Amino acid sequence: MRSSPLESRHRALGAKLVPFGGWEMPLSYPSGTLAEHRACRTEAVVFDVSHLGTLRVSGPESLDRLQQAFTNDLARIGPGRTQYTHLLDEDASVLDDIIVWWTQPESFDVMPNASNTDRVRDALGGSESDAGFRAEDVTASRAVLAVQGPEARGLLAEVSPGASEVPRNCVAPVEWEGTALTVAGTGYTGEDGVEIAVPVAAAERLWDAVTAVGVIPAGLGARDTLRLEKGLPLHGHELGPGITPLQAGLGWVVRWDKPSFQGRDALAAERERGIHRRLRGLRVEGRRPPREGQAVLRDGEAVGEVTSGNFSPMLETGIALAFVPPDADIGDELAVDMRGTPTPATVVKLPFV
Repeated sequence: MRSSPLESRHRALGAKLVPFGGWEMPLSYPSGTLAEHRACRTEAVVFDVSHLGTLRVSGPESLDRLQQAFTNDLARIGPGRTQYTHLLDEDASVLDDIIVWWTQPESFDVMPNASNTDRVRDALGGSESDAGFRAEDVTASRAVLAVQGPEARGLLAEVSPGASEVPRNCVAPVEWEGTALTVAGTGYTGEDGVEIAVPVAAAERLWDAVTAVGVIPAGLGARDTLRLEKGLPLHGHELGPGITPLQAGLGWVVRWDKPSFQGRDALAAERERGIHRRLRGLRVEGRRPPREGQAVLRDGEAVGEVTSGNFSPMLETGIALAFVPPDADIGDELAVDMRGTPTPATVVKLPFV
């Protein structure tokens, strides 16, 4: 089990630490997940997301190698920009969903999910002796702080004006008190904000500075409920073995005009024959939260399955993402089998909030 460079800060704050993707990370602080969630929607919070991987991909062949591996098209952006993309298996399953930070003309920080760093590196190939392409795992050299919420930029400006000014979907180097930061305008909450990669030696100092100006620490519990309210996928739930971008409603991540990428043929075949299921949002009657694995019912028969479910702190009702038949449309009335109790659920347009 790996630990964050900020573990001592989390323990000092009374965080509940749990295993996640091979790391021990804060689930919540004494204020609780509901309070942390609402703080992100109305104020500003900081998440420790150091468990995300960072592969530093560099060399004159790096752009071509990434283009051949990933579904999205980096030619649509350029240095100083970020892009969401997928790495597919040969059967078109999503091996991982990834954010790419294009930091310099021949250098990229590829950000896989916590447990997938080695898998993504293997898919890219290359070695330290390869002059044209190198993929180096630099995860252990830095911490990553995600500062999110409507007040995030204003409060962060008191710590680092440069970090607060990095636009959404952009990435830039920022110097802070003699330390080189890499700051990207990305996030996973649906709120405005930035993610800051900071060298391990300065991580605690930056955390202290950010929390000192009133940014509230938040854990993985709130991060999950926030992304669920925005209808955003989580690898291992809405993405993974047997799940393609088309089934997950993420076809916009696939650039068909690229000549090739891993898994393209299988995905093209699925596009031709049509998907057999699709991801939809369900708003569930009552405050009881639906849970992963519960059956989705239509006219009393199981037709799908919940992939993520919880109580929405902002809507104050149960919400879920679920795979259902492709003909299930917005406004349709279904039900979720919640431990033997069919609970009415309506198909709604995403995001929930």
